[in-house]
Amino acid sequence: MAGPTAALAGIPAGLQAQGVWQGRRQLFVRFAAEAETATMYTAEALGNEVKRATGRSAFHSVCISGRDPLSNVEYLKNAFASKPTSLPVMVDCDGQRPDALTPLKHVLAMVQVSLEGPNIENQTTRAVETLKMASGEGLQHCLVLIIDERISDGLVIRAVEQAHAASAATSVVLHAGAGIAVDRDRRWMMLMERAAGSHADVRFSLRLPPPTGMK
Repeated sequence: MAGPTAALAGIPAGLQAQGVWQGRRQLFVRFAAEAETATMYTAEALGNEVKRATGRSAFHSVCISGRDPLSNVEYLKNAFASKPTSLPVMVDCDGQRPDALTPLKHVLAMVQVSLEGPNIENQTTRAVETLKMASGEGLQHCLVLIIDERISDGLVIRAVEQAHAASAATSVVLHAGAGIAVDRDRRWMMLMERAAGSHADVRFSLRLPPPTGMK
C-alpha cells in the first residue's frame, strides 16, 4: 500500500517571510492551493525528501505551510514518523483547526498562527484556541497579525489581549500589510505602545517580500 498522499506546491529552500522566525533559512513543505501547480507526494516520499535536503544543506528549521496544512494530520504523522530531521518543525497556519495539534505534538516545535486583513476579526476565536492548545501541549507558539487599512487598532488590541489570556508565553508579531507606508505614519508607534501594555512579547517588523521571503 502506497500510504497517504498529498498535493504539494513544492519543497523549496528559502527565508521565512514573517513571524517569530522571520529571516531564518528554512526548508518549506508547502501544500498546494487550487490555483498552484501541484505534485503528488506520498508521505514516505516527503519524509525521504526532508531527510535528503536537510542532510546536504544547512537550515534553521522546517516550515509546513501553504493551503490549510493542518487538514493533513495523518499525512504529516506518516511523513515524519521516521524522524527524517532533527531540526525544529514549524507549522504556519490560520489556526482554525486547534484539535489537529495534539496528534502532531511529537512532530512540531513551533505553531505559528497567521491572520491577515478582514480574516483577523472572523478567525480570532479559533486562532486563540489553537494558541491555547499549543501551550497546553508544550509547543512554542506565535500569533502573527498582518494589518492593513481595513483593520482597526481596536481589533488588533483585542486580538493581542485574547492571545495573552490564552497564553502569556505567546509571541505576537505585527506586520504592516503589503503597500502600507510605515515611514510617515505614527499609527504603528501608537499601536505598539498599546499592544505592549497588554502583552509583554510583542514586536513590529516588515515582512520579507518575495522571492526573498517565503511563507
